[in-house]
Amino acid sequence: MKDNERVIPLLPLRGILVYPTMVLHLDVGREKSIQALENAAIDDNIVFLVMQKDVNIDEPHKDDLYPIGTLAKVKQMLKLPNNTVRVLVEGLHRAEIQELLEEEDVTNAAVRILEDEEAGDLEEKALMRSLLEQFDEYIKLSKKISNEVFATVADIDEPGRLADLISSHLPLKTKEKQEILAITNIKERLQTLIALIQDEQELLNLEKKIGQRVKRSMERTQREYFLREQMKAIQKELGDKEGKGGEVEELRDKIENSGMPNETKQAALRELDRYEKLPVSSAESGVIRNYIDWLLSLPWTEATEDILDIERAEGILDEDHFGLEKVKERVLEYLAVQQLTRSLKGPILCLVGPPGVGKTSLARSIARSLNRNFVRISLGGVRDESEIRGHRRTYVGAMPGRIIQGMKKAKTINPVFLLDEIDKMSSDFRGDPSAALLEVLDPEQNHNFSDHYIEEPYNLSKVMFIATANTLSSIPGPLLDRMEVISIAGYTELEKVHIASDHLLPKQVQEHGLSKGKLQVREDALLDIIRYYTREAGVRTLERQLATVCRKAAKILVTEDRKRIVVTEKSVVEFLGKKRFRYGEAEHQDQVGVATGLAYTAAGGDTLAIEVSLYPGKGKLILTGKLGDVMKESAQAAFSYIRSRAAELHIDPDFHEKNDIHIHVPEGAVPKDGPSAGITMATALISALTGRPVSREVGMTGEITLRGRVLPIGGLKEKSLSAHRAGLKKVIIPADNEKDLDDIPESVKENLTFVPVSHLDEVLKHALVGVKQ
Repeated sequence: MKDNERVIPLLPLRGILVYPTMVLHLDVGREKSIQALENAAIDDNIVFLVMQKDVNIDEPHKDDLYPIGTLAKVKQMLKLPNNTVRVLVEGLHRAEIQELLEEEDVTNAAVRILEDEEAGDLEEKALMRSLLEQFDEYIKLSKKISNEVFATVADIDEPGRLADLISSHLPLKTKEKQEILAITNIKERLQTLIALIQDEQELLNLEKKIGQRVKRSMERTQREYFLREQMKAIQKELGDKEGKGGEVEELRDKIENSGMPNETKQAALRELDRYEKLPVSSAESGVIRNYIDWLLSLPWTEATEDILDIERAEGILDEDHFGLEKVKERVLEYLAVQQLTRSLKGPILCLVGPPGVGKTSLARSIARSLNRNFVRISLGGVRDESEIRGHRRTYVGAMPGRIIQGMKKAKTINPVFLLDEIDKMSSDFRGDPSAALLEVLDPEQNHNFSDHYIEEPYNLSKVMFIATANTLSSIPGPLLDRMEVISIAGYTELEKVHIASDHLLPKQVQEHGLSKGKLQVREDALLDIIRYYTREAGVRTLERQLATVCRKAAKILVTEDRKRIVVTEKSVVEFLGKKRFRYGEAEHQDQVGVATGLAYTAAGGDTLAIEVSLYPGKGKLILTGKLGDVMKESAQAAFSYIRSRAAELHIDPDFHEKNDIHIHVPEGAVPKDGPSAGITMATALISALTGRPVSREVGMTGEITLRGRVLPIGGLKEKSLSAHRAGLKKVIIPADNEKDLDDIPESVKENLTFVPVSHLDEVLKHALVGVKQ
């Protein structure tokens, strides 16, 4: 064995490195390591300290150890209670492992001692000086190493020892420290250490910059916090007892979590920043706060899930309403398409019919069948565009329009939204509300509806809009074009009996504190109430009459101590008084110059007795009964037709020169107009001129041309129901309206005979009876 080679007990280290001349305490716990210390104590207290590459290995072999380590002298050894040994070691020389000699209880290492390669020239001294300067700057930057350490290091003249001592104080990785330990060339060691210190200095400079940046940010935050606290104190002094701080933060959280579109959210946050800076006493502060509250109260993402069960929906609609098949069918079609696509835009339906037929309650039932929230706004009398679109936010009392207000009440983005009485809107100098509704009811536009108050686009495309109207004539064409019109004509007697017994009577009985056992209204009594105490297309008056019956019954039960009341056909008069209407023939007998016409009004169908009177004169045509222009023109056309066909009709050709003709439509205070009284006026005129009576059982509707052609009309179903109510037997209709007979209930067809005609001659055949009187 050479002089610089020795066999020494091996002490492997975990994550710790000992340089030559370095004194360090070590805690030793592995059995082989303790045995190595004991063997060293027997000899000369010299051990070989070398680092493990992996700290988790308990019994390292040669490949698990770094090749370069340190020979060290054990200066002190102390056994601790937990079977570990604390030793004080002093590094002596660098050494390289040549071979490991494994024994049963200890590992020895054959090592070769490595000597430092010193040059002793000026370059080496220059490197030493440079290293000290770099170390000094590092100490100033890090402030983790005391100045006393630098003073100790600065007194060292040996370059190798200087490098080892400085590297022991630097926070280097164990791999970098091992790299310095393995360098025996002093110049190279100094250069490597200088490079490492420079790297550490760069890191410290970066940390310092980052620290300063963080500090500035913290200072800015602290400054803002301080200013906010000052603002709170000022606001408190001005009268805002609690300040806006907590309120603003709460509003900010609500805006962030509201689900608004990003553009709307940014607008809300901008307004919130303005609100925060304004004093509470400012009028604008209240306006902004009100605006933010409106934005937060609107539903942006909340929606109810449609229950797409067609049988369930059909059951609900049938349970709430008797008849109305067309509307129910349309709702079920919508459900079926939704079930297939799940992406259908909300339809826009318009239920048109006379008052009391259940348009509003039907919309409520549709909402229940779809499992949607229901909201209703009434448009009757609305004449200001801002009622629909809202007011500009330029004054304290500004408010959103009724559409946005309705969405707030609905609390979801897909409610059933009822626009009640859409035909009752009007317009004035403040704008046209029906024009403002065009955007609301257009599926291509309402996904970004713009309210003047909200100012941000709002999505209405998932809303199911249902409008109601008594008549279509007053609805502007562009608005009507956006809606799917479903006509509800009214109810037949049979349907009214069902509605009264199944819906209206149980409701009134409950509202008046009665029970089924205490009050019973028989079907013949209901039929009498419908025939003689109501004359309407709907059932509103019928409900009021049933309420009257319930009140009278309640009084009798309380005062006379009766247990049960049965209302029969004979006892109806006791509850409701004398009969108000005639049921049966429109006239008691066939009359000359009187023809029964069928009219369509906002209250449904009705019958009109048109009367014609002749008296000596000079051919003057007098029209009374508050007739509109269309009816006046119909009378003129009928008059002209009769003059042109006087010979064929067996009328004196000079009748217009000898007589004045007076045409009157009774109930003169009620305005009447429409293109369906032509043939009725002509028939009444011809009857008066020929002396032939008109059949009391015949009703008629149709317009007439100067050549006697009969033109089609509208509202045939409503007119047929009125003829049925009036007890007529035969209805003369234009031939072009024959296709509309499919809409008429079977119960009406059974009692009425419909006669399609295309010329007035056919009308006269069916209407005039008997001979000239």
